[in-house]
Amino acid sequence: MTTGPSIDGVLVEWGERLFYPASRIVKPEATPRLNTPNRPSAAVIRQRIAATVARRAPQVMVKVTGGGRGMGAIAAHLRYICKNGQLRMEDDRGVVREGKEAMHDLAEQWRVSGSLIPETSHRREAFNIMLSMPRGTDGQTVLKAARGFARRELRDHHYVMVLHEHQANPHVHLSVKAESIDGKRLNPRKTDLHRWRETFAEQLRGYGVEAEATRQASRGANRRDERIWQLKARQQGRLIQGDEQQVKSGANYEHSHSGAFQAWAHIKKALQASDVPEDRELAKHIVRFVSESAYFKEVAPRLQREAARTDKQRSAERVLPNAADGMGREAARPDKQLSAPVPSREVKARSSVDMER
Repeated sequence: MTTGPSIDGVLVEWGERLFYPASRIVKPEATPRLNTPNRPSAAVIRQRIAATVARRAPQVMVKVTGGGRGMGAIAAHLRYICKNGQLRMEDDRGVVREGKEAMHDLAEQWRVSGSLIPETSHRREAFNIMLSMPRGTDGQTVLKAARGFARRELRDHHYVMVLHEHQANPHVHLSVKAESIDGKRLNPRKTDLHRWRETFAEQLRGYGVEAEATRQASRGANRRDERIWQLKARQQGRLIQGDEQQVKSGANYEHSHSGAFQAWAHIKKALQASDVPEDRELAKHIVRFVSESAYFKEVAPRLQREAARTDKQRSAERVLPNAADGMGREAARPDKQLSAPVPSREVKARSSVDMER
């Protein structure tokens, strides 16, 4: 067994692929990329691995639920998230407002500040974002984490946030004006959403709440994200039996998930070779985590068939040369058909990324 820089190097190389996508855009205050020496970086990776596979830390949710195309839609969303003035609203300056009159004043400020927002527009003039944690998380802590998230990721934009605690899981509705103070427009992409999840999880951890923002591919998840109407209907028990989440498929899905499992395999192998007992125990958690994932269960039958075919081919390759030697030159001629029994044996499912113990 070994330990030290060689194992730490493997953790950094493959752990960065699992937790920090290559296209990740880093802002000045955001969590830095792993460009420090191996030892500190490996410690960060170990912490994230342990949180994901051993402690199964709750995954944060950051979702763009829509956006207002004009002031009419924006005002309607503000009425919805504050329950027509019943819930407290907090803006980008930290000012807390409450009541119908305050709600109308806020909408009017958005209308005239910067470029005038018409009643209807052909483009999104605001984005609606929801930040959520599972049942049992303290709502006020979620609000504090959302406040830190907004100050980091949405600076220079006008926004308003409202905490909802009346449903199963505490969540914050955050409406942000698309045009920033200096005239730049917000245009969130997939990489932005992943960074937003990381920032929100980091804020929660800063308040002592264990939270992770692991990608679906790294978790082996194969379900498409629910649309907002499905999420609300599920929370209220109104989804009929046929309205189930769809399973992902396609080349991109296969590429990202198989790549993630390859990374897990390299990390598992490195930790197994460590002199540190905690590392070897973490490797066991990785094996259990991967084998229980939806993606592994999905591809296990295919892996089993491939393993069976490989075993038959290898058996035939071993038997045929021996048979040819025993039967002489004539028997080894191409026009002679050689038939050799293939020993039967139990074939176990094996992952192409070597995830067995």
